[in-house]
Parts: sequence; structure tokens; C-alpha cells
Amino acid sequence: MLDIKLETLLTVYEKKNFTRAAEELSLTQPAVSHHIALLEQDLGIKIFHRSKGELKLTAEGEIAIKYAKRIKALYEKMQQAISDEEKHMTKIRVGITHTAESSVIAEVLAKYGNANTGISITIITDTINNLYDMLSNYELDLAIVEGNINDPRISAQLLDTDYIVCVVSNNNPLAKKNTVTLADIKKEKMILRLPNSGTRNLFMSHLESLGMSIDDFNVVLEVDNIATIKDLIRKDMGISILAHSACLDELKKGKITALPIENLSMVRETKIVYNRDFAHTDVLGEIIKIYGSTVMNSAAASGQ
Repeated sequence: MLDIKLETLLTVYEKKNFTRAAEELSLTQPAVSHHIALLEQDLGIKIFHRSKGELKLTAEGEIAIKYAKRIKALYEKMQQAISDEEKHMTKIRVGITHTAESSVIAEVLAKYGNANTGISITIITDTINNLYDMLSNYELDLAIVEGNINDPRISAQLLDTDYIVCVVSNNNPLAKKNTVTLADIKKEKMILRLPNSGTRNLFMSHLESLGMSIDDFNVVLEVDNIATIKDLIRKDMGISILAHSACLDELKKGKITALPIENLSMVRETKIVYNRDFAHTDVLGEIIKIYGSTVMNSAAASGQ
């Protein structure tokens, strides 16, 4: 089992309280305090301090938590790998962004799982930054993310090249055009992803390169969920800037219209990323192959 001192540390960190941690671990509060004291003695640091009555990590404690999470994840992966070997089963945890969640990624992973006996896939949706944290802590096996990779510990394979489009209701007059301009977009009510989303950041960086700002546009609503944004667009409540890959299903069914923006080429790569010691790299090529055929079929059906 995982070292009880590390288990105690992670539980105290999660519960932010020694007493609640003791209840979670079925220990006494003095026993929890003793485990933390022993760990501090082993490491030669102070892990927690109290600030205004709250339990806070010290700078050294932040480092301890980071590695404790990684140790726990690796221990659990070892247990899982042994169990998988005994059952002839392989479990893969895949992290995807909210944009990927709205694309064909889930369908692709389901197709891969259905085509391969003994494969079980878990999909976790989160922000890019959180996915990278989970990947580095071995809480994920793979992640499908957009943009550039700057971590030398992480390997990547290109999955697709995506681009950003203006998405409007079929009833919006803009839907009759082949392209839209930024001037056209300024006249519309906009529904955007939350600040710091990858899609919004890409749009904003291109605006800045043209000496413009998001404040120049009529943003009436900010929403974290892409499915909600597309539903509001379909009801003609506004327009948005979204990744083309996130709209394939709606485009195939003719529910919305996607238009390129004149003089604004917003292209980014979508990649499968994984730790260099990932043991099942053979699955990557097959996932990429299934993705290619699925996207091609969706694009053909939507006339894109």
C-alpha cells in the first residue's frame, strides 16, 4: 500500500483540516499530526502553516504535494497495470479539452475501444493547463490538446490541423455570405468562451496583431460550455468564434453555418500528447487513423 505518511499528507491537503482528514482516514487526530510530523522530519521541512486560521502549504510543502500526487498516481498505475495483466485488460485514461469534447474525439475513442477487445477508455474533460498537470502527475495516459507543446518531458503526435471560424444561425443574414469580415462581426451580438480558453485566446491574439481588442466587439455572453454556445447560436441569440472541429456534427446536420473570417487565418494544430514512458504507443497510430476517416466522413456529409 501507499506509504501512510504520504496518504495522510494528501488527505490533509485535500480536506484542509487535520480533524476532517482523521475522519476520512479512520484515524485519530493525534495520529494524523504524528504522520505529518514524521514526514516533515524525514524531509527536513515544514509542510503546513496556519494563516488566519486556515491551513496553508509552505513553499516546500507545495513541492512535497506535487511529488506526493505523482507518487500516488504512479503507485495506482502500477496496481492497475498488474491487474490489467492478470485480466488481459488495458485501461487508458485520456484527457480532452472542451473544444475536443465538442468534436468527434469521443466518437473516435469509442470506435477504437469497440474495435479492440480488452481496451477500456476513460475520458476526462478539463482545461489545457489542468490536463498538462494531470499528465505530468501520471493521472492521465494521453491528452488531446490544441496549440504548441513546450514541455521536453512530453511527446506529441499530430492529430489534425484545425481552424477557427465565425459560427452563425442559419437565419442570420451573414449565413448567406461565403466569408465574413471583422466589420460584419462588430455589428453582431457575440457569445464567447470564457477568458483564457484556447479558442478565445487565439482570436484575441490575432485581433491584437491588427491593433484591435475584444472590447471593440459586442460580447453579450460568456459561456464555458461549447454545446450551450452552439445551442444559443442555433436559436439566433448571437454569433461566436469557435473551432471548426467543434461544429462538425451541427454542420453535418445543417443546424448552423460556419464562415471563414476575411484576412484572419487562425490555424492551430491538435495533437495527442503523452509522457515519454507511455507504454502503449501502438494505440496512437490506430487512433489517428480512425480520427482521419471519421473527420473525412463528417466533412463529406456536411459539404465542408
